[in-house]
Amino acid sequence: MLLQGKTVIVSGVGEGLGREVAVAAYQQGANVVLGARTEKNLAKAAAEFDAERVAWAGTDVTSAAACQALVELAVERFGALDGLVNVAAQDKVFGGVADADFEAWRQTYEVNVVGTLQLSKAAIPHLARESGTTGIVHILSQSMWVPATEVKQAAYAASKGALLSATYGMAKELGPQRIRVNAVVPSWMWGPMVQGYVAWTAATQKISEQEALAPITSRMALPEMATDGDVANAAVFMVSPFAGGITGQSLAVNAGDFMR
Repeated sequence: MLLQGKTVIVSGVGEGLGREVAVAAYQQGANVVLGARTEKNLAKAAAEFDAERVAWAGTDVTSAAACQALVELAVERFGALDGLVNVAAQDKVFGGVADADFEAWRQTYEVNVVGTLQLSKAAIPHLARESGTTGIVHILSQSMWVPATEVKQAAYAASKGALLSATYGMAKELGPQRIRVNAVVPSWMWGPMVQGYVAWTAATQKISEQEALAPITSRMALPEMATDGDVANAAVFMVSPFAGGITGQSLAVNAGDFMR
């Protein structure tokens, strides 16, 4: 197993990708430490795991104290920290720059950029090693490379682009401490969020869900879009020792939607 006996923190554990990452890490042998703002979601997710291999705490990543507390929980409960997957994000600002509410943009950046880096900062002292490697994985978005035509998400895309630059810088900075830093970059991924969007599109346009999906999947190389689980599996590989020589890289999981 990729993470046998390792301890991994996963932020943003709700009903979508964060939960899938936690499940994938657990299935690969990890102790999982879950963080999210909504404690109800955390309790529901934690109930799926063996109590001896899970810990969780309500965590707002915009709070430095909350980030520090989550890391300390991991170390106190399991004795060490081996990986961090940053899933927590905010995607509530729609539109472009011409009609932007920059106060809302600031909040997006506060969660997606500052919050991610704040949790990473808290984890760094516990991830440093004298041999072997540990991993930090940021979940980004293909929208930072290719603007989505279906939904305008300029604030979200820009925040993820900023985090990609941070990924490169962190990889160089933390390499001497044997901490690898990488990004996983999903496109559309089949899970609760996209399922809701497809259902809404079908209802408002009075078309079938298959017809609502067609403009998205038709540009992909594979017949179906990647799932939340596919993206989670990629993140688990990248945070694991099996990716020991990989740092400063971005792995796209997009069914061939965009190739670079």
